[in-house]
Amino acid sequence: MVRISMLIPSLWGMVASLFLLFPVHEEEAAPAKAPAAVEARNDTFTQKHPDQYNSWKATSEQSERHNALAEDPNMVILWAGYPFSRDYNKPRGHAFALTDVRETLRTGAPKNAEDGPLPMACWSYKSPDVARLIQQEGEDGYFKGKWARGGLEIVNDLDCADCHNTASPEFAQGKSVLTLSRPYAARGMASIGKSFEKAGRFDQQAMVCGQCHVEYYFSGKDKAVKLPWDNGTKVEDMEKYYDAIAFSDWTNSLSRAPMIKAQHPEYETWSAGIHGKNNVTCIDCHMPKVKNAKGKLYTDHKIGNPFDSYEQTCTNCHTQDKASMQGIMAERKAAIRSLKLKAEEQLVHAHFEAKAAWDAGATEAEMQPILTDIRHAQRRWDLAIASHGIHMHAPDEGLRMLGTSLDKAADARTKLVRLLATKGITQEVKLPDISTKEKAQQAIGLNMQQISAEKQDFLNTVVPQWDEQARTAGRLSQ
Repeated sequence: MVRISMLIPSLWGMVASLFLLFPVHEEEAAPAKAPAAVEARNDTFTQKHPDQYNSWKATSEQSERHNALAEDPNMVILWAGYPFSRDYNKPRGHAFALTDVRETLRTGAPKNAEDGPLPMACWSYKSPDVARLIQQEGEDGYFKGKWARGGLEIVNDLDCADCHNTASPEFAQGKSVLTLSRPYAARGMASIGKSFEKAGRFDQQAMVCGQCHVEYYFSGKDKAVKLPWDNGTKVEDMEKYYDAIAFSDWTNSLSRAPMIKAQHPEYETWSAGIHGKNNVTCIDCHMPKVKNAKGKLYTDHKIGNPFDSYEQTCTNCHTQDKASMQGIMAERKAAIRSLKLKAEEQLVHAHFEAKAAWDAGATEAEMQPILTDIRHAQRRWDLAIASHGIHMHAPDEGLRMLGTSLDKAADARTKLVRLLATKGITQEVKLPDISTKEKAQQAIGLNMQQISAEKQDFLNTVVPQWDEQARTAGRLSQ
């Protein structure tokens, strides 16, 4: 009997011989494919997505400018020392996102790529070129430098590649493929337990809108975008986060309070409201399904007021007629506005009273708790009013934030009255005339004639050069 142990060496020898006769080459790993470049030129998608493109293009009809500072000069005082005190218009259609960030007085009049005043990150929610640049340069490369550095590159209006994976085969076949085009948005969503890849369709829709319609700040030396959601998305959660890192956007030039400017926290307020809690998304209300001339359904990209398409939006859930719903919304809007103005009145007084206290010799130690109250009061006011449509998204949350703003402003003023009395000031601190935007800007020392003239020169000379060079380089359609 042949023992198995005697066969093993001979078997190995046979196998070795076969390898010599027929050498087996280890398969080389194919090099990883680089992701297809982000296509930021919106008109390249007209053939595959004509209805969506043309309806997006119709946002150019939403062209009327509403000067929010002229309507409410109190805000000039609240933002004293910050570019928003120069210029703040209500938002227009998506087709104007790039134009408006170029034209606002807030971005200044830089003459070269290294000129100020704002960082590169100020482009971050305005154009699909942002996603293209991040893909090319990485986030570290994209965020470096001043805002003007991006002028030659960020030249296309907010559109397709901001929300869709336009490089995917499915998109090329005419399908909608949603994506988070901003990595910092994906990290922000992850911080509150939301993974885009694992999310359902409705969640993804809200997250795509939420990558721009959120509160954010500029973090670190290179001023990179970060969503302050580490503790949650409520105003108290974000307040705790900002206080822990001692962050401020600017110091109010009157009160010297370290302030935070709210951006456009629609995702946060929507999440807190009845629609968000019932998974009714931005798309349901602002981008309804409509029929084209051939009777085919498509998503309307002329994002606007739900009442403009009432039958396609609100009636999917509500049984009330349009007039009744408009009446309800008008009441909520009036309640929000009333409390907003009351909070502003208290904050305006607090800023001027704090200035009077400093002028009378108040110390840092005496002012610190007062400045914290002013900071928290204004933060809550700002987060409520910066969320466009809060009377529809989350009216209860809006009223709650404004109510606590009033409370904290009252706390600040009570402490100021006591402190001023110790400095021999027992009379009411008189306010200058701030009845108009122009008078309020004059009261905080702004030379608006010079600021406006410098801006106009920038728009006449620098911006045309940006566009011409971008066309020559093929980044902007002819």
